[in-house]
Amino acid sequence: MVTHLTDTTAAGLARAIRDGEYTPTEVVDATLERIHERNDRTNAFITVTDDLAREMAEEAERAIADGEPLGPLHGVPVAIKDLDDVEGVRTTSGSLLFEDRIADSDSPFVARLKAAGAIVVGKTNTPEFGLGTTTDNRIVGPTGTPFNLDRVSGGSSGGAGAALADGLVPLAPGSDAGGSVRIPASFCGVYGLKPTQGVIPNVSRPNGFASHTPFSTVGPMARTVEDAALSLDVMAGTHPRDPFSVPKRSEYRAAIDRPIDELSIAYSPDMGTYPVDPDVREVLDDAVAAFERAGATVDAVDPALGHDNEEILDAYYAMATVRWQSLLDGLENEGFDPRGEDRDRLRPYLVDLIVDADEPTTREYKRADVVRTRVLDGLAELFAEYELLVTATVGTTPFPHGEEPEAIDGVEIEPLRGWVLTQPYNLTGHPAASIPAGSVDGLPVGMQIAGRRHADDEVIAASAALERQRPWRDEYPE
Repeated sequence: MVTHLTDTTAAGLARAIRDGEYTPTEVVDATLERIHERNDRTNAFITVTDDLAREMAEEAERAIADGEPLGPLHGVPVAIKDLDDVEGVRTTSGSLLFEDRIADSDSPFVARLKAAGAIVVGKTNTPEFGLGTTTDNRIVGPTGTPFNLDRVSGGSSGGAGAALADGLVPLAPGSDAGGSVRIPASFCGVYGLKPTQGVIPNVSRPNGFASHTPFSTVGPMARTVEDAALSLDVMAGTHPRDPFSVPKRSEYRAAIDRPIDELSIAYSPDMGTYPVDPDVREVLDDAVAAFERAGATVDAVDPALGHDNEEILDAYYAMATVRWQSLLDGLENEGFDPRGEDRDRLRPYLVDLIVDADEPTTREYKRADVVRTRVLDGLAELFAEYELLVTATVGTTPFPHGEEPEAIDGVEIEPLRGWVLTQPYNLTGHPAASIPAGSVDGLPVGMQIAGRRHADDEVIAASAALERQRPWRDEYPE
């Protein structure tokens, strides 16, 4: 039920602004008021861009008055994760080292959102340099899920997930190198899609190939599948400075109306190897039947990934550590001394992860590449028979701040990432979404829907079908 203007969907706001029901200024003023009223609850935002948002709203109103063509997101508020740049706004990356750094240009996907008429209202919280499956830093502290503020929102796009679930903004894209869109989508009861690698360009510098190890990408996050698809349409497409970017192959918004009666779906809540809490599994077992009601065929199948979850996580760490440790070069190039006088300004977690961590050898890295290839082959074999694979997004519900799980269903796990089922798709580049499936004791449970590479439209179509069968918009806390 829509009880406040900011609960309106992005698509609904865009239509209302085009029809003259709302002005961009009215929408932005209501959004900023909501953010200032409620942000202390969750710590969803690091920075709120009041002046910029109002300037953009005034420009949007002038465009309407002058009869200019309006973009698909004209006047719609959007929040940007504080790893990505908005010209003239600080990009802290969640680190005290960059608390006052001001961006001199827009990240490419931000420029595309602006060109479509979206209005930036702020920067959402992230763990330091985005390295974490929960969201906490020394600038604003931890972000909690609106469903229980004492529990984590997930990471690293935890600010985005919380902002959406708390009705602060309709759109808040995140980035995902190991589940950072999908984990907070699960813990905050929103929709988040990691698209096929290259669909949304990732222009990283000075290393233009950084997104390859492991595959990292921006992904849409929203309260509805339609809003996510609408923003993906805007952000997708090649970029000359991203060597992995690919041409847009589909109109993603159109996919939400597509029937799924010809889709075949493989269902494996634990992906054949990951520990999943029995209560989470029960929710998924109930939710997956919605695909059959929508006409799809669903079979219980365990993928043959060639490795168990611990081996996959070890390979992920070997590859990700190379990426993470490249941060040292970047910091040193900017004049910082992370091994010396600036060490104490980094969170101890970061010091362990990028400063004091053992460097993988080239042989260890290439062995991890072999694991990555076997996982790719296992998924290719499954997707030769099925269009989609449905699993849990994470094996647990949101846990209290600072209490990462050490075991699930009696199985010991690595506490920082052993409870997530997202990393295989960062190793392979397949599209994967987390969609609300239900709840356990009032805490949201996410279902992960993965598809063939470049079949993002099929993931979106199945997501929309599930949303029609099991709508969740009335489940958000007031």
